Amino acid sequence: EQGCLFHARLFHARGASATAVRLVHGLLAVALAVASAGGTPPGEAPVRRAARPLDPAAHGVGRLVPDVPFTDLSGTTHRVGERSAPGSLTVFAATSTSCPASRRYLPTLAATAAAADARIGFVLVDVIASDAPVAMQEAAARFGGRGVYAHDPDGVLARGIGLTTTTDVIVIDAARTVVYHGAVDDQYGPGYALDAPGRHLLTDALAALLAGRDPPVAATEAPGCDLEQSAGPASQPEAGGTEVSWHGRISRIVQRACLECHRAGGTGPFALESLDDVAAHAGMIRSVVADGTMPPWFATPTEPPSPWANDRSLPAADRRDLLAWLAGGRPAGDPADALLPRRFDSDWAIGPPDAVFEFPAPVAVKAVGTMPYQYVTVETGLTEDRWVKAVEVRPGSPAVVHHVIVQLHSGAGPRADARDGFWTAYAPGQSAFEFPDGFAKRLPAGSRLVFQMHYTPDGTATTDSTRLGVRFAAAPPRHEVRVAAVSRRGIAIPPHAANHREEGSLVLPFDATILGFLPHMHLRGKACRYEVDRRDGATATLLDIPRYDFNWQLLYRYRDPLPLRAGDTLRFTAWYDNSADNPANPDPSRLVRWGEQTFDEMHLGYVEYFAPAEVPGTTPPRDVERTPRPGEPGFDVDAAFRRLDRDGDGRLVAAEWPAKHRPLLARLDADGDGVVTLAE
Repeated sequence: EQGCLFHARLFHARGASATAVRLVHGLLAVALAVASAGGTPPGEAPVRRAARPLDPAAHGVGRLVPDVPFTDLSGTTHRVGERSAPGSLTVFAATSTSCPASRRYLPTLAATAAAADARIGFVLVDVIASDAPVAMQEAAARFGGRGVYAHDPDGVLARGIGLTTTTDVIVIDAARTVVYHGAVDDQYGPGYALDAPGRHLLTDALAALLAGRDPPVAATEAPGCDLEQSAGPASQPEAGGTEVSWHGRISRIVQRACLECHRAGGTGPFALESLDDVAAHAGMIRSVVADGTMPPWFATPTEPPSPWANDRSLPAADRRDLLAWLAGGRPAGDPADALLPRRFDSDWAIGPPDAVFEFPAPVAVKAVGTMPYQYVTVETGLTEDRWVKAVEVRPGSPAVVHHVIVQLHSGAGPRADARDGFWTAYAPGQSAFEFPDGFAKRLPAGSRLVFQMHYTPDGTATTDSTRLGVRFAAAPPRHEVRVAAVSRRGIAIPPHAANHREEGSLVLPFDATILGFLPHMHLRGKACRYEVDRRDGATATLLDIPRYDFNWQLLYRYRDPLPLRAGDTLRFTAWYDNSADNPANPDPSRLVRWGEQTFDEMHLGYVEYFAPAEVPGTTPPRDVERTPRPGEPGFDVDAAFRRLDRDGDGRLVAAEWPAKHRPLLARLDADGDGVVTLAE
């Protein structure tokens, strides 16, 4: 449980300068060791806590720190213990201009320093070797002379005083004794952000210490990016007796598994294009590779070969050699073995688009806290139907765009319903979709694109103008790619429920071939599973995600599409954590129902498919994307009952019925008591 999973929020927060971020220890790690087909029981998920309290003695509180010398950005030499006046305190706060976790906390640290008592000194320790001098000068200027900003490229200062992550804070007294070691507050944590902190851990500790009292909480975790502590033994030889080296093996693993995002101009927050880049982030890379959070992939592992065409998980041999190399001496090897660099010739992963659709006006993104979903409608201006072979979403400000779901709307209303499926989507590492020959998505004449934007402020106010590029097919396809949703609109998650289960189902009205799945829940989403009940009685698990992570809206696409028959039933089951142990939970005391914002919930098991017998551009016999009506296969009676049951007492009375449907009350009221139950 220890560590710092800002994993999606951090890895998404692209746009950082060349390189920095020791990203994450695994709280929401994929369960890589799970062997059973059904995955780990969702009820056994680890507790996720923000700034979890720790044993002070074990976390260094009370120890004497060495009087390490260091130099600030102006070249002035300082020492750890230079503030030795009685009653004085020194705050050493780890930071980085390229680590998204650090950037988020920079405004809080600056405000804390500005409001602090004169007896308190502040030292900002930039712990990433490759952070740019100009960026560090800009960060230092935000403190207005109220703090010292030091670059610690070799980690000597950080190791000397005991900093362990890029958001870690250590307070020492005049005798160089550690009196507080932990987080700034609990506003940002493992894969989530709150609009305001609930606990002001650092300022509360400082106030208590100045008053001569022990801090109310003296030691906590500081969820951020792991710092490298020390190098271990040299890496082990690989098969054939050759030492595992950067040029011989590791650069190839990194290029294949990481460069799609982690390159100059890519969607990752920093580049991993050289040995120096990788060495600067060695501690972070070891953490996230060891616990499976990177590369991002959350499906339960299966026996090779993987059924998923876009499976990002590292093969066991690659993981073993990469971890051994990182833990050892990190030999460069023979430059003659260097790989050919991978070329990224276009700003667009799909190649030069035939058409680009952009926001009509930029969206303002605030500096701190959280933002509700923003909905932006973009007119396509098309005068005829077009078939799209490739589509890509490009955020204007990648550092603050968490994810994007784009829906297609041809009606007169303001936007489409989430249950109508998605047209395309974006998450870091998943921005472009290209369909095989003979497949395409339809973009109707006069249609509008509705962008659901989830922004995550990163410490600096900005604006975003996201674009969507498409490449058109030269001719109509053999098969039209569609998206349906297995949903349950009537979800009701009880207060304080730690493992609440909801299930939705969809009876296929025609033969359909499944191309992929994209599950969607919000902050209380915990685990999910797709299953099929075939009409012959067989049941199978199609996709199991025992540790769902809201921060990664991933599409799991089949290598070989899965044919299903009319009458087969797709089931999407989801588990939710509405307890206080879920640190991202906005309000554990609330009965949570369906809603568009992240403080509400959704139960959406998106399914990408095509109907083999369908003529592209026409509507199937009954469109699977339309919510079933009463009397049709797949109509959710239970969900309809719960939508009507406003007080949740399991009894429908006349006041809860829409006036136009009240005559139905008497027809359903079998015992004539004026109340309709679910059984009736």
